[in-house]
Amino acid sequence: MTTSASQSFVNIGERTNVTGSARFRKLIVNGDYASAVEVARQQVENGAQIIDVNMDEGMLDGAEAMTTFLNLIAAEPDIARVPVMIDSSKWEVIEAGLKCVQGKAVVNSISMKEGEDQFREQARKCLSYGAAVVVMAFDEVGQADTAPRKIEICQRAFKILIEEVGFPAEDIIFDPNIFAVATGIEEHNNYAVDFIEATKVIRETCPGCHISGGLSNVSFSFRGNEPVRRAMHSVFLYHAIPAGMDMGIVNAGQLDIYDEIEPKLRELVEDVILNRNEDATEALVDYAEQFRGQKGKTAEKDMSWRELPVNKRLEHALVNGITEFIDEDTEEARAAAARPLHVIEGPLMDGMNVVGDLFGSGKMFLPQVVKSARVMKAAVAYLDPFMQAEKEELGTVDVSNGKVLMATVKGDVHDIGKNIVGVVLACNGYEIVDMGVMVPCEDILAKAEEEKVDIIGLSGLITPSLDEMVYVAREMQRTGMKQPLLIGGATTSPAHTAVKIDPARDNGPTIHVTDASRAVGVVSALLSDEDRPLFVETAQAKYQRMRDSRAGGPPKPRHPINVARSHAHKLEAPTPPAPSFTGTQVFEDFDLSELARYIDWTPYFSSWNLAGRFPQILEDEIVGEAARDLWRDTENMMQQILGQDWFKPKAVVGFWGAERNGDDIKLDTGDTFHTLRQQMVKDNQRANFALSDFIADAGDHIGGFAVTAGPEAEEIAKKFEAEADDYSAIMVKALADRFAEAMAEYMHEQVRKTHWGYAADEALDNAELIKEAYSGIRPAPGYPCQPDHTEKETLFRLLDAGRIGMELTSSFAMTPAASVSGLYMAHPESVYFAVGRIERDQVEDYARRKGMELRTAERWLGPILNYDPSEAEVEAA
Repeated sequence: MTTSASQSFVNIGERTNVTGSARFRKLIVNGDYASAVEVARQQVENGAQIIDVNMDEGMLDGAEAMTTFLNLIAAEPDIARVPVMIDSSKWEVIEAGLKCVQGKAVVNSISMKEGEDQFREQARKCLSYGAAVVVMAFDEVGQADTAPRKIEICQRAFKILIEEVGFPAEDIIFDPNIFAVATGIEEHNNYAVDFIEATKVIRETCPGCHISGGLSNVSFSFRGNEPVRRAMHSVFLYHAIPAGMDMGIVNAGQLDIYDEIEPKLRELVEDVILNRNEDATEALVDYAEQFRGQKGKTAEKDMSWRELPVNKRLEHALVNGITEFIDEDTEEARAAAARPLHVIEGPLMDGMNVVGDLFGSGKMFLPQVVKSARVMKAAVAYLDPFMQAEKEELGTVDVSNGKVLMATVKGDVHDIGKNIVGVVLACNGYEIVDMGVMVPCEDILAKAEEEKVDIIGLSGLITPSLDEMVYVAREMQRTGMKQPLLIGGATTSPAHTAVKIDPARDNGPTIHVTDASRAVGVVSALLSDEDRPLFVETAQAKYQRMRDSRAGGPPKPRHPINVARSHAHKLEAPTPPAPSFTGTQVFEDFDLSELARYIDWTPYFSSWNLAGRFPQILEDEIVGEAARDLWRDTENMMQQILGQDWFKPKAVVGFWGAERNGDDIKLDTGDTFHTLRQQMVKDNQRANFALSDFIADAGDHIGGFAVTAGPEAEEIAKKFEAEADDYSAIMVKALADRFAEAMAEYMHEQVRKTHWGYAADEALDNAELIKEAYSGIRPAPGYPCQPDHTEKETLFRLLDAGRIGMELTSSFAMTPAASVSGLYMAHPESVYFAVGRIERDQVEDYARRKGMELRTAERWLGPILNYDPSEAEVEAA
């Protein structure tokens, strides 16, 4: 499979479908929507990038069930971050879903089975809702089964959608029907081949469209024999994805790695899928019996690879991340080569190409790739003295497919994701110029000119970084720098890139990169004379549609701020008791082993692009092996961290008398914490919250905290980097982040039980702490409850956070990077919420209360504004 094809494949979760999941159907029929929401959450956690929601059940009011469920998951941020596929055979159910879904939905499905007129009507309605559509290969005659029928129907539908309805090509998803093979009926034997062949032609003749399908259909004949079904699914995708199938309704946990399928089973399955001989079905049926009840076997590791030729030994070491023999194998290869450089250009690059292929086809994962890079660097480090001795003769030691500059922008200190992207690109032969963190625009552009880089990549974690990225884009336009600009980081998005960054320049492409797995495909396309024009044209068209969609309709209604304040939450429970002290206290000399008990490991694996809840991820059928390898290495480093006290965490906690003053919290020190209020129109009778709602009008208190794992992680990471060990450098930074979060959890517990003492009898385990089952909250500036990062300035001053080595950058990012800060609110009615988008009337009032220029306030609150400041300024004038 090609890197770009496999990495862009979209998994559509199938378990929120009453026709495909007996458990989900039972929950919905019984009205247990809370548990049904958990099914959706599990789908997202297990890697679903779209969730398919179907409520077609005879005992249900499908429209009501669809509306209820979609409204519930829209309120869950970890679920709402992925798109919804509204799946129904009834148009009224689809339309009910379209009326309540947030963001861009996918309609599954429309077709021409009732004729072209109804098809056009439904397509126009989908277009008016801004939804993408799944178009079934189904017309007035019936479902398409052969390749020519599939192609004919899809081409006909594409022509109608594009030329008559005006549908964007990339919002068209064809489902050419995956049917069961190996049924014993001869006419069915070619169904998989028909799908694959049709997919290739449809993608070629309907440019811009997508291809999807329900994967489980292909193996229906072997229901009850899961090992064989998994093998059939993997083999089918192995051939269908390169042909152009780029999404599918798939249970990712029920896929095997193609190369690890038992060889004889794989061969027989491939015979069936590709219809390679007349006896394929009978042979597979006979062989399949031995797999009933099995879960597969684990390959045993041995040292037989040491008997391979040196080129293959180097390849094995790179693929498996083994450094034990790298010096002796590299020396053997050097002795046989004319020049040391030839070892890099030959066996080492050959091995890294294998790594790239395996990663691109989903057979390796990020931790393994980073370990491969460590082996590569160790080999190059061994060869370096020999190459230096030949420097005049050899010229350069670099072997590069292109040069990429990467930097975390000014004011931001987070670089774990950027480092992983750099490693992945380096593994694919790109030269990386990493400028580190907090890099001013002028330094980025000067370095890009000096190094003559081909691409510039910007990274950022906090929302103020978004403005800095816009500034860099403008400066690239002003100075005539035409290199592609890549945008990445947790707060970035395709929408922000389209609306804010891309319009800032027209002299070169600006591309948003979602994660490390996409970086290679993006960079490869941008540096390819053949691929770049279409890639850039497609991206620009996509961004233009995003801009048009935002400009094309009114923003969602918001209350005037005075009306929103009339819906403020009214406290009913008594005010919590006073804390044990007021003022601030510093806490040091923490037991790292004690803090380790509070670590939530799931985000740690996510930082390595391994999706799944810990510890279940260790047994995951797709990423389990990579997760187990990472976990073994992590446990080894944890032993060093704990045994040698690598980190020196510190904390400062403060409590102050407080009272509510409208939307602000006034402290007895004379200081004020400013808060923002929700302005969205709600139909669920809930209040329009502001954090100030959780403080009493008099006689209350508020707390604040800042904790850090200390600067040691950065220093240790630099030592690892100096030893060409990026894997350990990234790991130590990721673990420092986990210790900082664990510190925040630990200190909050101490506050609840002792320092404030409002929950002295609390007895929660770590799982309950992770689920935030405790009373009270610890909201942080820059997060959904209070999106304004500038409030950290007041918090840090009150805490005198410099005493524990913590500072704020110009963009209010915290240093050291492994740090956490926030407020403590004790009232039992306090809850986490998202402020959401706000109107100009609140921003004007907020700026006045803070003594801040309106434009400055709008800049800091840019991501949540429900209006365009430039348009509002023109209207005001």
